[in-house]
Amino acid sequence: MNMSMHPIGFIRSCFPEKFGIPRQAGLVSEARATLELRPPYDTPEAVRGLEGFSHVWLIFVFHAHLASGWKPTVRPPRLGGNKRLGVFATRSPFRPNPIGLSAVALEGIVTEGGHTVLHLRGADLLDGTPVLDIKPYVPYADALPDAQGGFASERPQQTVQVDFTPETLAYCQKMQNSGYPHLEQLIRQVLTNDPRPAYQATKPGKHAFGMRLLDFELQWQAEQNRMTVTSLKKATE
Repeated sequence: MNMSMHPIGFIRSCFPEKFGIPRQAGLVSEARATLELRPPYDTPEAVRGLEGFSHVWLIFVFHAHLASGWKPTVRPPRLGGNKRLGVFATRSPFRPNPIGLSAVALEGIVTEGGHTVLHLRGADLLDGTPVLDIKPYVPYADALPDAQGGFASERPQQTVQVDFTPETLAYCQKMQNSGYPHLEQLIRQVLTNDPRPAYQATKPGKHAFGMRLLDFELQWQAEQNRMTVTSLKKATE
C-alpha cells in the first residue's frame, strides 16, 4: 500500500542547522518558531477554535534525514550514546518512515492577507521542516500521570554551567536591544541542555564547538560541565 502525503506548512525556527537542536520539545522554552501554513490549508476556517488550546501536536517530516535510511537499532544520547536500543523504542530520526512528533506551546495565531501563521514556543524543529498535520493537545487524554517512561522516565538533569566572556556578553546584550530580545536566555538554555554528542560529554580537557542560532554564529568551549561562550557574531559579519 502506497500513501501520498503533502505538507500543510513549513517551520521557520531559530535552528538553521541540525547540531544544537534540543533533543525534545519544551526543553528550551525560548526556542520560538512559526508554522507558515500553505494554500489551501492557510485559511482562518482551518484553525478555527485552535486558539483555545495552549499546546499543539505537530506531526512532521525529518527532511534532513531523508537520504539516511533507517536502522533497526540506534544509540540514544540519553544513554550516553554507547547502548543500542530498537528504533521503535526511541525517537531517533532514522526511522522506516521519517516522521516526528512534537508537543509545542501555541502562543498565537495570526492571519494577514488571507494567510495563517502559528506562533510557537519550545520548539525542537529544524528551520524549513515540513509539517504534515496539527492536532490540539488535550490534557485529559494526552497527559497520562501513571505512564511509564522506560529509559527516559524523567526530564534530563541540567548540570551544565554556562558563562560568557565579557566581550560576548556585551555583544549579546547589544543584540537584545536590536531585535533579538531573548538572545541571552536562548543561548543559555540551548547550552544548558548540552548539545554535544553524548560521547563528547565525558572526554577530558577543553573542546571547542560551534553552531548556527537564529542569524548568529555561536562558538563555545566545553570543559566537563562548564560551557563558555567565546564568540558570537552575525553570520554575515
